[in-house]
Amino acid sequence: MQNIASLTELFILLVQQFIDHKAEQLAFYMRSYWQNELPYQELECFLWDTFEEWSQLNNQSMQPYSHKERVFWHVLHQTHFWEEPIIKHDIYVKTQLSTCVMYLEGNGLCPIDVIGMRP
Repeated sequence: MQNIASLTELFILLVQQFIDHKAEQLAFYMRSYWQNELPYQELECFLWDTFEEWSQLNNQSMQPYSHKERVFWHVLHQTHFWEEPIIKHDIYVKTQLSTCVMYLEGNGLCPIDVIGMRP
């Protein structure tokens, strides 16, 4: 039974490390895109790469969500869902995403109105 608990703890740690690492990258990509330092195609490529890397983690659907993970998946899905001009110019969408990015960077409060789900 202890081995199962140890494996569960290991998977939780892997998920947390993945989210921490990718959240930092996602924030960087979003800011670079908004500042016209990164083409949309590069942002889109990062999104697809992140989905692919996530799919390679085993047993991820059984792990509990952290607030950071929920915000991370929200930003990822919304950025993938909206078309390029909306992400860059729609005030509501950009403000919501920017608030989330600030939280992922550790510079803001956790948005309570977002529900990001794992793919």
